[in-house]
Amino acid sequence: MDLESLHFIVKLLLILSLLYLAYIDWRTFRLPDHVTLPLICIGIVFNAVSELGFTNTSSALIGGILGYGFLWALNSGFRAIKGRNGIGMGDAKLLAALGAWLGWVALPNILFFASFLGLIGGLAWLKFNKQKLNRAFPFGPFLAIAGIIELLWPQFIQNLLPKLI
Repeated sequence: MDLESLHFIVKLLLILSLLYLAYIDWRTFRLPDHVTLPLICIGIVFNAVSELGFTNTSSALIGGILGYGFLWALNSGFRAIKGRNGIGMGDAKLLAALGAWLGWVALPNILFFASFLGLIGGLAWLKFNKQKLNRAFPFGPFLAIAGIIELLWPQFIQNLLPKLI
């Protein structure tokens, strides 16, 4: 099998994993550790040992740390102000996995686009489910969609940003 075919298979497996996580989160408000944690580790190892990697090892490690750390810090600040969690740590692990696979440079694009999609999709979800605005909605599906777009078309989000601002 040639490298291009292997690269396609790896991308497909990553996309299927992200779609699975999006589905689970949408239905249960949970992103299971038995999927997110291996996804982080496999992303780092894949980028470290494979010539098919999407980024270099240090970018994968930093991406995993920053992906988790940013949402953890954001949630800690929210909890200090409001006395409750504002985002689940499954979302932080999913962003860490995306950082481990795609590198830290992809995180701002993913987070911005997921937030944009989450704002629109979350409001629609709340309205469809007849919930109040202070009600939680799953953010993982929007992270997964943004991650898939960043994986397949890395310049798409970057080119879209100036048009949205």
